[in-house]
Formats: sequence, C-alpha cells, structure tokens
Amino acid sequence: MLTDFKNLPDDSRIWVYQTDRKFSDEEVAEIADKTGKFLTQWTAHGANLEAGFEIKYNRFIVIGLNQENASASGCSIDASVHFIQSLEKEYAVDLLDKMNVTYYNGEHIAFKPLADFKKMAKARSVSPNTVVFNNLVNTKAEYLENWEVPAKESWHSRFLA
Repeated sequence: MLTDFKNLPDDSRIWVYQTDRKFSDEEVAEIADKTGKFLTQWTAHGANLEAGFEIKYNRFIVIGLNQENASASGCSIDASVHFIQSLEKEYAVDLLDKMNVTYYNGEHIAFKPLADFKKMAKARSVSPNTVVFNNLVNTKAEYLENWEVPAKESWHSRFLA
C-alpha cells in the first residue's frame, strides 16, 4: 500500500539507494512512477506493506516502510531488491553497491568509489567537515537527522587522517 513518505512514522524502516550518476528529470518521473506501482503491490506473506518513497537530488531513491502493521519478510525484501536491480538494468546505473561514497563538493554532489574517497581523504582533498550521505541510516528519524552529516560524524570518519 503506497502512502506519502511524509506520513510515515519516524520509526519506519528506511532503505537508501544511491546512483552512480545523476538521473535526468525525465528519468526521475519514470522511476517515481515505477516505484509507486511497485510499492502499491508490495506485500509480505500476503499482507499489504505500508510504504512510501522519495527521490532526493535526482540521485537517491529512498524507500520507507511502516512496520507497525506488517514488517518486510525475506521474500518481500528480495522483491524490493529485484525491483531495484530492474532499475539498474533499465537505466544503466549502480544502485546496490554500498562501497561508493556520495558527498558535497562545494554546492555540487559528487560520487566516488570508496577506494578513491580513501585516497582523497589521505591527500586531504576531503576533510572531517565534508558533508557526506550516510546511506546506512535505518529509520526515517535517522534519515531525517543523520543522513547528510559531516564525515567526522559518519562511518566515513575512519578514513580521515
């Protein structure tokens, strides 16, 4: 069951999928339509899942699930991964690799493989104050409060000299 992302409770489970390139506005509209259709029919053991989504900065697909009524099961999580994989194929992007880093470079959002980000940190091209996207957030509250944070406040801090 599709609901407006804003209406999901703060303890809703969150999945953040970042892309390795910026989506065009046309792609965002298509992806939003496809994601809405997927979430409308998303179920766990026959029970409708109350879920919502948003697409941020034309780079992130954020899916939220209200677990008060029904939680995602292994099969429903598999279904969501298959859906994301279908988007990867259709749009020739990488959405599932968690070993990539997205961060602000001035006013622009940059994307680097983790190995490159580590090199940049060593060369001090990024600092502890560089704002990164912490895609490991688990709840909507964490997403709202701790998704865009200085690297020193995220798991990225381990790479900073």
